[in-house]
Amino acid sequence: MGLFDKLKNAASAATGGLSGAAGSIAGAVQKAANKTVEVQFDKLPETLEEFKALPQAQLTSAFDTAALTVAALCVYPKSADISLEMLGFLKGPQPLSGQDKQFLRDRFMDKDYVPRSYFTGATPANDYQPAQPYRIRVFENPYSYQDKGYAKLFIQSGGADSPRYVQLRQAKDGKWYLWEQFLLSDIRQPESADPWA
Repeated sequence: MGLFDKLKNAASAATGGLSGAAGSIAGAVQKAANKTVEVQFDKLPETLEEFKALPQAQLTSAFDTAALTVAALCVYPKSADISLEMLGFLKGPQPLSGQDKQFLRDRFMDKDYVPRSYFTGATPANDYQPAQPYRIRVFENPYSYQDKGYAKLFIQSGGADSPRYVQLRQAKDGKWYLWEQFLLSDIRQPESADPWA
């Protein structure tokens, strides 16, 4: 093997090392771009005051606001008024419309278990009874921040095959507010309500 062959092999090995490093960097960037945050609630709030006292209610993270949306929806079967107050707080400068309120009424007529299904451990087999403390895994994907000032974050339901999403909007104060939620679509029935289970 001549001197030039050795140099060629050394250059090829160096280039391979760089592309390997570049691949590792690209993998790390991709992994960082798909961040998952687990938000925990020791107990679910039952009043607007308890809701606002939660550390996540600072709304400094889009992930916190998404998780709080689930917590607020879980209150609806017990008290629609309090749930609407919580959602109103999350909406910030954009109040709930009459159409939003009607949509919620329609969705909760016979499916109060849907919001609970987003907590870790809630499945049809246990009638969507989550483990305590209540934990929600909120995640992003490479398209979560396509529109400036907005975030589209995802949450997996224990009764659905694909995740559902919440869209959030960042205001001038830096806080993340609820813009739209797509969490109340149909999911599998709890086994206790399914005659075929």
